[in-house]
Amino acid sequence: MARKLKVFRTPAGFHDAYVAAPSRKAALAAWGADADLFARGVAEEVTDAALMEEPLARPGEVVRRSRGSAAEQLAALPPDRPKRARAAEEEAPRSRTARSKAATKPPAPRPSRAELEAAEAALEQEDARRRDEDKALAERQAALDRERREAGWRHERERARLEAARQRAADAYAAAVKKWRR
Repeated sequence: MARKLKVFRTPAGFHDAYVAAPSRKAALAAWGADADLFARGVAEEVTDAALMEEPLARPGEVVRRSRGSAAEQLAALPPDRPKRARAAEEEAPRSRTARSKAATKPPAPRPSRAELEAAEAALEQEDARRRDEDKALAERQAALDRERREAGWRHERERARLEAARQRAADAYAAAVKKWRR
């Protein structure tokens, strides 16, 4: 035996969405709702026979009905608020409607990059200074290395000259001792 159908309603923009379903869960599935609209108080069961007629003729199918004519819907809108109240709401939007109105304001100007560019320029300048300093130190190191090599060569030449003089003096002494012993 098929379960008895019930009719459920939820608002959908300027319309009401009706569906004839055996349960609330089936109605939520027909509407494609992710949340429990009944628990939130957004959806309800309909008991008015005039409103139930069309959904019961098409079970499981979502039937949309306008909540009134365009003129009635416009008349139901609240009157325009004074500009001061509107400005205060735009400064501190609290509701979804207020946020959407705030979104229509012109975008704020782009933040200035001046401070970032100045910091980047200072960093690049410091890096360039360090490169110059490293280059100067490398040149000084190369000069010192060259001086050390030249000093080494001078030492070797002088030592060889002095060693030759010592050898001549040793040979002369040995010859003198040999002559003296005889």
